Amino acid sequence: MKLLVFGHTGQVAQELARLAPEALCLGRDAADLADPAACAAAIRAHRPEAVINAAAWTAVDRAETEEAAARVVNADAPAAMALACADMDIPFVQISTDYVFDGSGSTPWQPGDTPAPLNAYGRTKLAGEQAVRAAGGRQVILRTSWVFSAHGTNFVKTMLKLGASRDHLRIVADQTGGPTPADAIAATCLHLARALRDGAPGGTHHFAGTPATSWAGFARETFALAGRAVTIEDIPTAEYPTPARRPLNSCLDCSALTAEFGITPPDWRAALARVVAEVKGV
Repeated sequence: MKLLVFGHTGQVAQELARLAPEALCLGRDAADLADPAACAAAIRAHRPEAVINAAAWTAVDRAETEEAAARVVNADAPAAMALACADMDIPFVQISTDYVFDGSGSTPWQPGDTPAPLNAYGRTKLAGEQAVRAAGGRQVILRTSWVFSAHGTNFVKTMLKLGASRDHLRIVADQTGGPTPADAIAATCLHLARALRDGAPGGTHHFAGTPATSWAGFARETFALAGRAVTIEDIPTAEYPTPARRPLNSCLDCSALTAEFGITPPDWRAALARVVAEVKGV
């Protein structure tokens, strides 16, 4: 399959390049999402069989003061991509986020639940979803959460860096979600792109790791696997204020994805063991 990927250095983009070395992965120098027209032009120029957008504005806190710029990257650029794909009848996979929800309650969010983002990042990603749907065509919007890998910036790498010099950390324990390995997201995006190409229906789906845990629980497992004696002190979100509000409940119901595509949520603990080993081996 002739695959075009937007993104080059991000966590999912790097895993897509590893899983599908034949794919063309466009970095900012080739297709800057701050220039939506250039993204559409790239699709028209390369005429791929499928497109995956693995690029986004992911600086959640910075989006609070730069929402207009984040909206161009997270909404206007995917809209331009989706329109170009619809015009050319090319399958399009857009990655979205649990941050489109307000995090209320304790029940895992289903794809049809009403979004109500708490922060600017979530608002821009929701605007991207709405624009992609409005474009029509063959498409899947894949919401995911708490992405981690051996690449880029993420919670696991931050914990390992902090744990190298500290033996006690205070970590938020009242936010719950499903850590999701970037390689599993990449594999799912490839599966969906091929399924769309072969005539499968699109829609909005959820994909996240299992079982649910807190950031504190995630940290404990990371240090256990790394063999580091770091004591984790559970704290509430109120004791770790950030510019952008985070949802307390980021759990995603992935049953529709399993029913329609046979894709099951990954056990993040097994993936974490691989990631920790890879990071420690660098």
